[in-house]
Amino acid sequence: MAQITVTLPDGSTRRCPAGVTAGEVLREAGDDAEGAIVAARIDGEVVDLSAKVEKDASVSAVTFDTDEGREVFRHSASHVLASAVKKLRPEATLAIGPAIEGGFYYDFDVDEPFTPEDMEQFERAISEIIAADVPFKREEVPMDEARRMFDDMGEKYKLELLDDIPDEIVSVYRHDDFVDLCRGPHLPSTGMIKAFKLLSVAGAYWRGDERNRMLQRIYGTAFPTGESLEQYLELLELAEKRDHRRLGKVLDLYSFDPEIGAGLVLWHPKGARIRQVIEQFWIDEHYKRGYQLIYSPHIANERVYERSGHLENYAESMYAPIEIEGQRYRLKPMNCPAHIKIYQTKKRSYRELPYRLCELGTVYRFERRGTLHGMLRVRGFTQDDSHIFCTPEQLADEVAGVLDLAGYMMDAFGYEYQLSLATRPEKSLGTDEEWERSTEALRSALESRSLEYDVEEGGGVFYAPKIDLKLVDALGRGWQGPTIQVDLNLPKRFDVAYVGKDGHEHETVIVHRTVLGSMERFIGGLVEHYGGAFPTWLAPVQVAVLPISEAQLEYASSVESELKAAGFRVETDARDDKIGYKIREAQVQQVPYMLVVGRKEVESGAVAVRHRRKGDLGQMKLDEFLALISEEVASKTIE
Repeated sequence: MAQITVTLPDGSTRRCPAGVTAGEVLREAGDDAEGAIVAARIDGEVVDLSAKVEKDASVSAVTFDTDEGREVFRHSASHVLASAVKKLRPEATLAIGPAIEGGFYYDFDVDEPFTPEDMEQFERAISEIIAADVPFKREEVPMDEARRMFDDMGEKYKLELLDDIPDEIVSVYRHDDFVDLCRGPHLPSTGMIKAFKLLSVAGAYWRGDERNRMLQRIYGTAFPTGESLEQYLELLELAEKRDHRRLGKVLDLYSFDPEIGAGLVLWHPKGARIRQVIEQFWIDEHYKRGYQLIYSPHIANERVYERSGHLENYAESMYAPIEIEGQRYRLKPMNCPAHIKIYQTKKRSYRELPYRLCELGTVYRFERRGTLHGMLRVRGFTQDDSHIFCTPEQLADEVAGVLDLAGYMMDAFGYEYQLSLATRPEKSLGTDEEWERSTEALRSALESRSLEYDVEEGGGVFYAPKIDLKLVDALGRGWQGPTIQVDLNLPKRFDVAYVGKDGHEHETVIVHRTVLGSMERFIGGLVEHYGGAFPTWLAPVQVAVLPISEAQLEYASSVESELKAAGFRVETDARDDKIGYKIREAQVQQVPYMLVVGRKEVESGAVAVRHRRKGDLGQMKLDEFLALISEEVASKTIE
């Protein structure tokens, strides 16, 4: 039998017979002593443990503690869920069942919505399938055979999915008598799913399009151990309490109204105040770093989006054209063309570069109704968009400057973050030289600041390599954060140039970057990060003045006036309620400081200070309290 050479992660090699499975290689190497491996990599491709190694290759283990491992594990669990539903509700038609962040879901077409009793029955059936430890088996079948199979089963959504697959051979996975169209990979058997939980059921349009049929989506999660499942469920409970949609109502920050339109945010006074404070902080920091603030229109002639390529590549996300004086206009989906046009209002010399423009620019993108999610996925949003126009020689320093700014701002908001460098994808624009130069500039900027980062091979956008900052919130969850991209597309499309030292025109480098992303998503995320308890420098109301009785209203008003004159955001609760009730109300509204004023405070010209978390801080003179809160705000202290 032919022999092949297998290279293991530690660099050692083994001679094995051709056709050995990846699982056999790893078990022989002692890597799967505790059955912790869920899949394998053969030359970097994630595959089933039963996949055969036919030629010389590198083989490594995929475990649950990796992104790929969790996806394999939970996608396998989604198949188990689907088989349980089909066993109990055979009339259900299958749609899709991917792994998602924290779990999985499966969509079903049924005439009657699933009930809580149904969910309990599905969980019992899942337990039985797991206990049976049924193997997952991969089969590759010709396209026409797959069509006949799913047609005979009445699985119309699988037939529609097959229409999107160009291959002549497709893969299906079986366990017990259940079969599903799937690329895989999967766990070796159902018994590896030691702990699972069905979380909820909701309506979801097929392919996220409200013109399609409403399906029933069952969400669930799965883990290798009961302990890790319990920890996750506790995290979910905490996350539910911090949900920005719930807290937005409780704290009176923002809302949505169907008569205004889905995905369009109404900022209430308190939410607008938080946004204004963040925007002013953003503007001040940009001015300090040599940026120039601009504004651009909300609509533009369609021709500019044809030239930029947005119409060609993002038409499905753009709103229908508006006819004005025989010309077609669009709500802007991006700010880039406007910034370029400002740069091009005159011929630029290398002496003027870098030229840094920034804008809090509102853009509009059509998101399917089924994908909208509170403040996190909306149709109209304000990006903290900036473009840096520079020479190739300036690129690395400019990117390093953006990293400094992003790090400073994320520290101010109390976020930890992780960095990744995303390189050239398979389909891309630009020359090898341009990609290599741009990617090396990004890498150089990261290393010049001694920053740790991961490399996401092939993860760049088609027109640019990029650096992404993934924010980690108070619950350990990841959020989309700042991004820095070197554009290899728009400089050519718009002939963006500068006059160099040699007197000739040269192509200008354009750096796209956002520090916050969209104000809507960022503030929605901050609500959850802080659990609604914004730090004092950000809180919409920093101080609540609470008179004990009507007799102290005049003094309370004078305290409020003095604090407002010092620049603080203050409200007086003048209602005829007991002081305990007023304190509880201020606590619910997460006001950082409460100043209780009664007869003693009036007589001594002082205030009794309470903190929302530290409780009673005792009586202080007003100037003493002003010094305390001034220091806290100036230092942007995070509790």
